[in-house]
Amino acid sequence: MNFFKKFFAAILAATTSFSALLPNVSAANRTFQSTVMKKLDVLSQDSGGTLIFSDSPEYVNRNGILYTDTVSGEARILFYHLNNTGVRKRFAIIFENPNNENVVVDITRGGMSEPNKNYFSVGKITQTMYMEDDFRDKIEFEPYERKVYQPREKNFLLKPGQLIHGVCDFTANKPVTIYLMMYPEHADPLQFIYYAEILPKDEQRLRGTFKQMNRTLTLKRPYDSERDGLGYIRIGDNIHDLFKRGIDATDGSEVINYGNYGINYTINFRMKFPTRFCLSPIGGHYAGALRYKYYGQSGVIQTPAHRLYFGDRMPPENLAVAVAGAEWISIMTEGTELSELGNYSGQVSFEYSPPGASNLPVNIVLMPGKDN
Repeated sequence: MNFFKKFFAAILAATTSFSALLPNVSAANRTFQSTVMKKLDVLSQDSGGTLIFSDSPEYVNRNGILYTDTVSGEARILFYHLNNTGVRKRFAIIFENPNNENVVVDITRGGMSEPNKNYFSVGKITQTMYMEDDFRDKIEFEPYERKVYQPREKNFLLKPGQLIHGVCDFTANKPVTIYLMMYPEHADPLQFIYYAEILPKDEQRLRGTFKQMNRTLTLKRPYDSERDGLGYIRIGDNIHDLFKRGIDATDGSEVINYGNYGINYTINFRMKFPTRFCLSPIGGHYAGALRYKYYGQSGVIQTPAHRLYFGDRMPPENLAVAVAGAEWISIMTEGTELSELGNYSGQVSFEYSPPGASNLPVNIVLMPGKDN
């Protein structure tokens, strides 16, 4: 996804009061208002199965295999490709059983938008579907059998300029080989794959196989609004939140997942006082969704909720940004865009994954919340 910006620091300094950001907060808490946000320390731990990430070439100019590898156990496929030809094309996910025994693939979760030329719509719909977590499927294979997996067949036909984007979690009880392929509209994919070439990656090199596809972030100590004031954690900057490294199985080269696309985050917070949470895009245009889990309740929140995307109204960068970032602080200025995540007390968890077509990094901002 050649849309993100290497933005590794904070926002412009300002002295504007942000009391308007804190409605219905006690007078005691208001004394801790500040435009300076302190980075909150987190413990970071990676776990889980294997991520198959296919986003290179992003703009597909000819037929061929976009990515392939063999995995077993828990895995996730994330794909993001655009038909950059002048004719309609089809996209295929092909599973192959390379074993002399039967194999079962359980699809445990998924999300995919219909093909579209609106990148932000495709990314947001796919992310929302994935976070809603209501998709299940099963595929059974005879020895050495290949099958095309297209649960919503119409979604795999792309007009020129249309984008296809999806994510799929599954568990395979034995090794399976996965092929992601663009091919002619009227061809048989199981025949075409015999002579399809593996397409070279583009200059962004965003494809590969990455171990430990999940990341858990946990605050080292409970957030205390009276002590900490405005606080934040940052996701997807490769400074405070490191990018995953993996291998391109088609040529054996090392690759970096710039933005950690396809990595599923669980972010755990504990709070001493009622706390308001917001998401702020600091890398540019952003459209996504996440899931909250709060004392047995859960739900999906779109970010932003009332627009397709946001992040386009953020203030311009300046040299002071790098200085602030080096000191692990961020500055909230007039024009900082925030998407509400809710008010919570005690503890709350968010499930988050960087959405396709959106820019990273983002801040999860904590501030004094509403009194109960």
